[in-house]
Amino acid sequence: MVMNKTDDEWKKELDPQQYKVLRKKATEPAFTGKLLHNKETGVYTCAGCGTELFSSESKYDSGSGWPSFWTALAKDKVIEITDHTLGMERVEIVCKNCGGHLGHLFDDGPQPTGVRYCVNSLSLGFKKKDSK
Repeated sequence: MVMNKTDDEWKKELDPQQYKVLRKKATEPAFTGKLLHNKETGVYTCAGCGTELFSSESKYDSGSGWPSFWTALAKDKVIEITDHTLGMERVEIVCKNCGGHLGHLFDDGPQPTGVRYCVNSLSLGFKKKDSK
């Protein structure tokens, strides 16, 4: 991680829901995220630090209830960590820059990658592409 902030600093910078997801690894309820149905062209960023993580070109409707992407913008921007919570083995994804919890990676995505980055809307910001 590049950013190293205290817990108190994160609490001041993030709203309470974002703090729970990004710093405490909570999950927002399915089908409630503000970016779930976003169809605009642009880049999805980390809500904690602004790092560009996913392109709208790789976003798809997985039916899972969370924004889903078939690839990250750059593999070196997202860290994959084995997660044994909830009595199963999953792969947690976090922002490499700030360590913010994004969601999980599953192997049920579309081709060409076959993976699904399942991401909490609360973990994301969005920068709309200029339409010039």
